[in-house]
Amino acid sequence: MYVAFAILMKQALLQTLLVLAAAGVPAEASAQASPGKSVYPDKPIRLVVPFPPGGTTDIQGRLLAEKLAQRLGQPVVTDNRGGAQGIIGMEIVARAPADGYTIVIAVVGPWAINTYLYKLPYDVAKDFAPIIHVGTTPGVLVVHPSLPAKTVKELIALAKQKPGELNYGSAGVGGFFHISAELFAFMTGIRLTHVPYKGPAAALTDLAAGRIHVMFNSAIVTVPFIKSGKVNALATTGAKRVAALPDLPTVAEAGVPGYESSTWTAVGAPARTPRAIIQRLNRELESILQMPDIRERFTAGGSTTTGGTPEQLRDYLKSELAKFGKLIKEAGIKADAGR
Repeated sequence: MYVAFAILMKQALLQTLLVLAAAGVPAEASAQASPGKSVYPDKPIRLVVPFPPGGTTDIQGRLLAEKLAQRLGQPVVTDNRGGAQGIIGMEIVARAPADGYTIVIAVVGPWAINTYLYKLPYDVAKDFAPIIHVGTTPGVLVVHPSLPAKTVKELIALAKQKPGELNYGSAGVGGFFHISAELFAFMTGIRLTHVPYKGPAAALTDLAAGRIHVMFNSAIVTVPFIKSGKVNALATTGAKRVAALPDLPTVAEAGVPGYESSTWTAVGAPARTPRAIIQRLNRELESILQMPDIRERFTAGGSTTTGGTPEQLRDYLKSELAKFGKLIKEAGIKADAGR
């Protein structure tokens, strides 16, 4: 009797697996469920973007959220929680339940730079579980068309003639492109006045309107303004030229040897999120980053997709924390003022 019962149980299990396979549910996913527990995910996932709409993080986050929802079979809701240079949104995720239903996408500022500029209510290294490195985005140095500087060297010369009179906008004090501008000023010996905004869109709008003179900003956000003639591009900030702006030199090529400044984006979850969930999200996002349409969208904005394992992202975060700690100290960059 027991043998017959065992055979019936095996047949029932086989039939269940066949039904799941036909429905497109991986056997691995079904194995995550135990009696009385549902399979992840069984409800909407919140993707926190710790910045206002319109920036690199927001654009890339929405692209990934749409694809991730399709692959997981659950809505992935983009939740913009801007403020305090990303600290508000990051804290929300750090304090969220570690169940895989609240994750964050952020750029280098919240992941690495803020540690050295602010007293944070969390520890990036201890309170987050890395999921995947999303992509790298070089910046672009742009000026208002009325500014009599058509090259990087001309901008440097003009700034030296008028120390402190030229102002530059950024997405906020301590943000990556604030750091990029301060690094530029430090390496060239010029003095610019910092005008912080609550987000990149507002700063870029004011630059196009002529209310500020200069801006370092994400290429993915700025390319449309360049192509429409609303701002003039002088150079890109990465180690290599940007595919979307192939004729534009890098800052290093244009007269500041050794200058390089590129932002990057990564996805993470609260620490102690189950390993199986981290791996599932990593696999899905890795597949999304390999999709031709996603790669094309990134490339069109000057970005490149990255990908990789959670362990690779953890090691990268450690190296970036060390790099920016040294840079901020040597350049004397402070969160409370521009140079």
